[in-house]
Amino acid sequence: MRVTRHPVETTTRAPTGSTNAYLVGTDPAMLVDPAGRTDELDRAVAERGVEHVLLTHTHSDHVGAVDAYAAETGATVWARRGHVDRFRDATGRSPDRTVSPETSITLGDDAVRVLEAAGHAPDHVALVAGQNGPILCGDCAVRDGSVVVGTPEGDIRAYVRTLRRLWTIDPPTLFPGHGPVVDAPRETLERLLEHRARRERRVLAAVDSGAQTLEEILGTAYEKDLSGVYDLAEATVVCHLETLDAEGRLAWDGKRARPIRNSKR
Repeated sequence: MRVTRHPVETTTRAPTGSTNAYLVGTDPAMLVDPAGRTDELDRAVAERGVEHVLLTHTHSDHVGAVDAYAAETGATVWARRGHVDRFRDATGRSPDRTVSPETSITLGDDAVRVLEAAGHAPDHVALVAGQNGPILCGDCAVRDGSVVVGTPEGDIRAYVRTLRRLWTIDPPTLFPGHGPVVDAPRETLERLLEHRARRERRVLAAVDSGAQTLEEILGTAYEKDLSGVYDLAEATVVCHLETLDAEGRLAWDGKRARPIRNSKR
């Protein structure tokens, strides 16, 4: 199934400064994550016969042109079941239909299948383009760097499950929400899994070494300069602390952390 990437400049924290919109299939086609309008995307939408609009998730840097393209094409607009209010708040319109994981949307002689992909956002899905085809993974993965999984919406364990699910499927290509196409999916997914495990180990080590406040833990858990991304690092570490607290591996009361000496690490 044909998939084309169309970067759109957006107000995003991603280093690229843009979000990837995608067109899947041709007459009929599906438009995925239309973050905004560009002349190039306008032409592609007009040429491909868009009949469906779907989001990987409803973060503000993925949704900006949903209503405009839906109105222009008359396409069916889909939202994830159970998150319709969230979709409406983000896009300014109600969906026409809803999807759940394992829903298939027919495009001509082929179909797009919806996958559970929570972690970065609670409503996140990924999309398999055709039988054993590439996966549009939204903000589950990037070719370079890492993905923010932070409080209040992030779920570390769900994100790890999503990465493992994608690794098991072993698609030929990942089409991410930001940045270039991922041509080596398993290698990238393994790198992201190790990154997440390493961050968790560093948070645990920081607390074990006596760091208690968020500022102290950040100073130990990160080796790089956090200028410009300090708030994202804070949200990430808090998400790790909340997860580790829930699992009984340390104690975190929202202000201070302390080790639990007899916990299973």
